[in-house]
Amino acid sequence: MPIGVGEVRIPDDEDFREFIKLAEDQEGWSQQYAKSGGTTVWTREGSSSAIKMFKVYRYFPDINAEVMYDVLHDGDYRPLWDKAMIEGKEVCLLNPNNDIGYYALKCPSPIKNRDFVLQRTWLETSTEYVIFNHSIFHKDLPPKKGYVRAESQVTGYLIRPKPKGCEMTYVSQSDPKGSLPKWLVNKVTQIIAPKIMQRVYKACLKYPSWKAKNNPNHKPWLYPEQNTLPRLKLDDILQRADYSTESLDESELQEDEFKVADLDLED
Repeated sequence: MPIGVGEVRIPDDEDFREFIKLAEDQEGWSQQYAKSGGTTVWTREGSSSAIKMFKVYRYFPDINAEVMYDVLHDGDYRPLWDKAMIEGKEVCLLNPNNDIGYYALKCPSPIKNRDFVLQRTWLETSTEYVIFNHSIFHKDLPPKKGYVRAESQVTGYLIRPKPKGCEMTYVSQSDPKGSLPKWLVNKVTQIIAPKIMQRVYKACLKYPSWKAKNNPNHKPWLYPEQNTLPRLKLDDILQRADYSTESLDESELQEDEFKVADLDLED
């Protein structure tokens, strides 16, 4: 597993190798969903957590890897395609390839909304693009009323250029906190995860024309000199024990109460 929850540091080569291995390795993974010529979803028991990991793979023959990387980074564009996002913002920088941010997620009714405080890491090489995150604890981003503060053990993307198009693998192991019903895991892996891939695909198709009209040369994830975020103050980093989080039991919710349509993820 790459860098751990609550740990704030610059990831090293080994952290990137571990994330790439998660995305590429098939050992221990169980296939849950496969669509011919489309999306495949696997799950795996976590090595250090009771929360299962899942990953989603899809090949996109008509999307360039560079475009997909930009779409996943561009905070100005994200509200236009990420219909599950309530709020998202970058707060500060560790270095040109690491920032700390906040993400609030709309959960399908009647499940309570979740939010995250994340250290995000990214890297571009000649053969791949990597973005991954994990949860940290920041003084200026305490738990908020109306949300359950969830934790990402590791969540990220591996994008590889292909002779035609690109392929992407999305990996996630997140603890939603509280107690959620077991049937919800099946919803996430079999229904929601493939639909998220479709949402990203549609976003990539529309991005070049949108970006051409919206600050087309502004890409601070590629050009660090454009980034105006303040640097992280180490005194602002807290330990888990310094956080007071809400305890919530949603385990008795029934599947017929769950409204996938609330996520606006239709193909």
